[in-house]
Amino acid sequence: MAKFETERAQFTTYGLSCVRWNPSPMPGPDHHNEIQLNLLRRGRVTYMIGGVKTKVPVGQFLAFWAAMPHQIIDYEEDTDYFVATLPLAWFLQCQLPDAVVQPLMRGEVVTEPSTERSVMDAALFAQWEQDLKKNHRVLREIVTREMETRLRRLGLALEADQTGPALRPPAKVQMGGLNKVEQIVCYIARSYLEPITVDDIGKAVGMHPNSAMRLFKKVFGTTLIDHITHHRVFHAKRLLATTDQKIVDVAYSSGFSSISRFNEAFRRASGCTPRTYRTEHAGGD
Repeated sequence: MAKFETERAQFTTYGLSCVRWNPSPMPGPDHHNEIQLNLLRRGRVTYMIGGVKTKVPVGQFLAFWAAMPHQIIDYEEDTDYFVATLPLAWFLQCQLPDAVVQPLMRGEVVTEPSTERSVMDAALFAQWEQDLKKNHRVLREIVTREMETRLRRLGLALEADQTGPALRPPAKVQMGGLNKVEQIVCYIARSYLEPITVDDIGKAVGMHPNSAMRLFKKVFGTTLIDHITHHRVFHAKRLLATTDQKIVDVAYSSGFSSISRFNEAFRRASGCTPRTYRTEHAGGD
């Protein structure tokens, strides 16, 4: 079982992942720009998520936006639970039901209304963990599709539940419900494939570009440009591992303006060339 890395740098992403966790003390809040999925099979785990104390219910699929500061504050030693993560950019591209997207983007915790799917969910998380360990491109694609399907099922359950978030009037994600730094993160996640600039970001969230840069750096410890590049490199990695697109096409499809900028950014972020990454991660068919 995995444990939280106490020396882990803030805003370091996990990417597409699924692991069985053994809870341990967290010296401070963690945050990473991904959607986190939890399934507690046995025991007790209590988080502080965005300043709100949240007890994870046993057997109920749970999701939250992990860019919100979150920290385990209480747990039982004999606790068995799964944690999966999927990048926010991918999540937003899936056009999932509003009943799922809206509350998550407001920083709320979204929970399956019942435990009816508990056994199936436990098997599903276990399968994701095993599949992702194999680092096989087809299996990774299957896992992403299964996560998407599971979130769609969650949306249906919330819409049918008389006490869930689905009671709110249907609407698209509204920037006004988020604080400034969350608006910045959301805007970048939706727009990184376009040739966006810091000026564009400032205008989108109603801030001076310099103020937006300072705020983002203060909260996440990284620059706006580096954050945009992170999204683009991740997008490129997914295309390299799951498609046969030419590398030059991958570069432009991922939002880079030139192949040279793509190669430089990719090597800096990944420690290898795009071609080497594809060779190591494509797997067999």
